[in-house]
Amino acid sequence: MSLLFIAKDPNSPDGDSPTVWVDEETRDLVIQGWKIDSATEAECLATGRIPDHEAVVRVPARLAQAIREALDVAERRGED
Repeated sequence: MSLLFIAKDPNSPDGDSPTVWVDEETRDLVIQGWKIDSATEAECLATGRIPDHEAVVRVPARLAQAIREALDVAERRGED
């Protein structure tokens, strides 16, 4: 697996997260975000369980452009 770094949250206080990458093999987005709180988890669980091998993370709206860029990169990689 090879991850292509797209962007980090420019407003992250310590510069460590959230972050967006594209898996160059599968073209999946890999996203690092904040752990959700129990109220948010409860709302998510209202639509179904969260499997043990999955996680729900919160990504700030200010990363929307980075996510769009990651999606564009993923699509272009698929055309190669």
